[in-house]
Amino acid sequence: MRQRVMHHGARRRRERRRRAVWTGGELLVTAGVVLLLLVVHQLWWTNREAKEGARHGVEALEREWGRGGGADSGTAAGSGSPSASSSTAPTASPGARAGRDLRAAVPDPADLTSGRSQAYAILTVPRLHLRVPVAEGVGKRSVLNKGYVGHYPGAGQPGRAGNFALAGHRNTHGEPFRYINRLAPGDTVRVETRSAVFTYAVDKTLRQTSARDSGVIRPVPRSTVHPTYGYTAPGYYLTLTTCTPEYTSRYRLVVWGKLVSMRPR
Repeated sequence: MRQRVMHHGARRRRERRRRAVWTGGELLVTAGVVLLLLVVHQLWWTNREAKEGARHGVEALEREWGRGGGADSGTAAGSGSPSASSSTAPTASPGARAGRDLRAAVPDPADLTSGRSQAYAILTVPRLHLRVPVAEGVGKRSVLNKGYVGHYPGAGQPGRAGNFALAGHRNTHGEPFRYINRLAPGDTVRVETRSAVFTYAVDKTLRQTSARDSGVIRPVPRSTVHPTYGYTAPGYYLTLTTCTPEYTSRYRLVVWGKLVSMRPR
């Protein structure tokens, strides 16, 4: 009976194939672990870090303004009624006051934004239990990745005629605007500065538009892509913008509001 002879060359080839398969498997496992760590970093660690930084930013502003944030923080934690509606606090509607009275209660924009990327206001959205700092600019590294909300350079300032336009991340880095799609007409959004508190009421939502739709942040906001969305007359507007759909940056989601009341701090 003949015995099968295994040549050394064939044996070496089989051994090389086994090593190649093993090495490929190790590389795939390593790549999967690295990818998983990146996902954890993006979805968990950046959120944790940015939310903590935003909280400290709010506390720093409150200390700077000489207040503890008790009543307003309580509102943000679940009450739907804005502090501007308090019976003991003087309120004012843009339609009820003369323009000079409104301007007198609002600081000069140059005073608000003297330090770029330095937080100068606090945005509170009771329905979303959201309370975050507002800083000048919409740069990712300098503002948005800190968990802050960014003010579009050149847009109006809170309480002044025009459009106070803001941007924020929808996912990762604190994701302050993740759920602004849940805002409905009549929901309140409060903006606090050193000298005043301004309350806006949500009015309209544009669910999706181009990332280049600059019309939504103009002084009289109106979409250039969807012209039926927006306004035609000057007023006191608030605009919130973020990316949509979630985990992409292809389109923009826009929420508009109008100033309904203000009170001095």
